[in-house]
Amino acid sequence: MNGKITSLPELPEGWAWTTLGAIALEPQYGWTTSAVETGSLRLLRTTDITTGKVDWNSVPFCKDEPPNVAKYLLHEGDIVISRAGSVGYSYLVRKPLEAVFASYLIRFRPLIDGSYFAMFLLSPSYWEAILVKSIGIALANVNASKLKQIPFPLPPPPEQHRIIAKIEELFTRLDAGVEALKKTKAQLKRYRQSVLKHAFEGKLTEEWRQAHKHELKSASILLERIKKECQKTVKAKYKELHPLDTSNLPELPEGWVWSNFEEVKKAEKNAIKAGPFGSSLKRESYVPHGYKIYGQEQVIRQDPFYGDYYVDEKKYLELKSCAVKPGDILISLVGTIGRVLILPGGSVEGIINPRLVKLSLEERLVDNKYIKAYVESSAVRDFFTLASHGETMEILNLGILRTLPVPVPSLAEQHRIVEEIERRFSVAAQIEKTVDHSLKQAERLRQSILKRAFEGKLVPQDPNGEPAEKLLERIKAERTKRLAEAKATSTSKKKTTTEQMGLV
Repeated sequence: MNGKITSLPELPEGWAWTTLGAIALEPQYGWTTSAVETGSLRLLRTTDITTGKVDWNSVPFCKDEPPNVAKYLLHEGDIVISRAGSVGYSYLVRKPLEAVFASYLIRFRPLIDGSYFAMFLLSPSYWEAILVKSIGIALANVNASKLKQIPFPLPPPPEQHRIIAKIEELFTRLDAGVEALKKTKAQLKRYRQSVLKHAFEGKLTEEWRQAHKHELKSASILLERIKKECQKTVKAKYKELHPLDTSNLPELPEGWVWSNFEEVKKAEKNAIKAGPFGSSLKRESYVPHGYKIYGQEQVIRQDPFYGDYYVDEKKYLELKSCAVKPGDILISLVGTIGRVLILPGGSVEGIINPRLVKLSLEERLVDNKYIKAYVESSAVRDFFTLASHGETMEILNLGILRTLPVPVPSLAEQHRIVEEIERRFSVAAQIEKTVDHSLKQAERLRQSILKRAFEGKLVPQDPNGEPAEKLLERIKAERTKRLAEAKATSTSKKKTTTEQMGLV
């Protein structure tokens, strides 16, 4: 056993503490080159192994192949471990295509059951050792010499096989349960979208609408009345909108009307406004305190109080057309498009950045929560995806938002729709919470199985079995033999090269 290993727990009789380096051939660093989409020799990287499975058809190729391909070629049973970035992640090579491994991977060739070796690299004790061995400032990393020192609990060979068989049996059952839980999560996602679809088709409140049909006012009548009020308020500044083309839109329930954000906005100059573009808002304008800058961080996190970017009063007044207030709806325009946040009461006064648009909507016409739910529906997200553009990411703009058709029922029915959505979503959230808890329990159980396995508590020991110390003696002899063969081969190659160069 390596003399540096101390304070290790007691193992069952017949087991022995050793190290990763003592039960494998000398570890090897991978080949340094860039990855390209086409070629003849594949290059296995850290990013290819982090899921625990490798799709060899998606593994890229070497830009430059090593002069000695055989030195880096991967074989069945090899184990590669990431030494930087996703430090400690490992993969037991199975049925590889012709491939070498990249420089951020270290190859181990076990001299024991490869499955037992690989399974240990998933265990809590291994990851505890990795946390101790990892070093680095900006990027955690570990080297071969440190990996070799990691303590390894070695049982006799027959017990190794029994342990692996038991782990695989238990993991198979666990994986089936996890898969069922993940399917439930996917079904909940589809359920939520189904609720939203029915909500904005009028199906969610169909019975309620029928029961209250004599009390409800048509949305079209209210819309026309507010339009007239706007004409009186803004007079010559008011511009009559072109009628909305509804020829390709689905039929709505009686009393509903197709509208858009231009029609349902407040009668104010900057009711619909995107954040300032160009040089209007740069980081050098930020100050420690003042008027808050709202961006995608707040919208994606659904937290208007997150973040601490501000501008002073001078910059705020310069960009006051982009100012927001409680009740405004913020929509993300870039990357994660179509995410929605309603600014609640008590929000800090501020402006939006160029990645957001604000909507100030007429509260007598629309319920903000109704609009938020509508924008988050799959129908609207599909609309945004088709209409958005961008080379590397999806991008929305005001033009797209202005063309979005919005189904508007009476305000009373909007309130009812919001209630029904929230009630159903609340039930779904409780189920999802239970599912997430069960998934965490499954992961804890997985780690518990591995912990017990490498403490010798998962399967019974055979008191008559050969002790692991005997196995270590054979491994030591095999390592010595392999090292001597490698040295002899290297000396022979050097001698041949020297002779070919005419130096002897």
